[in-house]
Amino acid sequence: MVATTGSVLLAPSPAVEHNTMYYLKGAAAGGICCSITHGALCPVDVVKTRVQLDPVKYNKGLVGGFRQVIAEEGAMALTTGLGATAAGYFVQGWFKFGGVEFFKIKTVESIGEAKAWENKTLIYLGAAAAAETIADIFLCPLEAVRIRAVSDPEFCDGLADGFSKMLKTEGVTGFYAGLVPILAKQVPYTMAKFAVQGSVADMIYGSMGKSPSDLSDATNLGISLSSGVVAGVASAIISH
Repeated sequence: MVATTGSVLLAPSPAVEHNTMYYLKGAAAGGICCSITHGALCPVDVVKTRVQLDPVKYNKGLVGGFRQVIAEEGAMALTTGLGATAAGYFVQGWFKFGGVEFFKIKTVESIGEAKAWENKTLIYLGAAAAAETIADIFLCPLEAVRIRAVSDPEFCDGLADGFSKMLKTEGVTGFYAGLVPILAKQVPYTMAKFAVQGSVADMIYGSMGKSPSDLSDATNLGISLSSGVVAGVASAIISH
C-alpha cells in the first residue's frame, strides 16, 4: 500500500528530489496562483466588504452592490485594494503551499513512509496548520491595508501609501489587529482543504490501483484538479 497510494503523500513522486528548488517551485506556483485568483476576485471583495461594513446602504445583493459602487464611484472603484490583494495573497500562497510541502515531506522523511501512511491525515492537518499560520502572519498587514482602502476610498493612493499612513497613525500593531480573525478563518479552511484533497486523491488512485508514477502527467493533473474542487467546496463550508 505504501508503494502505491501512500506515495501520494510525497507528491508528485517519491523519485523526485525534494531539494531547495523543489520547495521554491512549489512556493512560487502557490504564490502566483493565489495572487491571480484573489486578484481576479477583487471586485467581489470590494462589494462584500462594503456590504459587511454598511449593510443598510448596500442591501441589494451582489449584483446590486456592483451597480451601486459603479454608479457612485465609477468602475475603477471595484479595483480598490487590488495591489494589496495581489501582493498579500502572493505572499500567503508562497508560504502556504511551499510550507505545506516542506512540513509534510520533512515529517514523512523523519518518521518513515509506513508510519506516515498510517497517520497521513494528521500529517496533512499539521502541515497545513503550520504553513497557514506562518502565511497569515505575512498576509495580515497587507489585508489590513486592503480593508482600510476599501472601507475608505480616500484613505490612500496605493499600497505603499496605505502602508505609510497606517504605520504613522496606528503603528505596527495596527497591521495585526485582525490577525486572530484571519487565523480563525484561514487555518481551519487550509487544514480542511489539504486533508480533503489528500484523502480524495488517495481514494481516486486507490480505486484505479495505480500510483502517480504509473500515470501520465495529464491524468495526474486531472486527479489533482478534481480532488482540489472537492476540497475547495468542503473547506469553504467548514470555514464559513
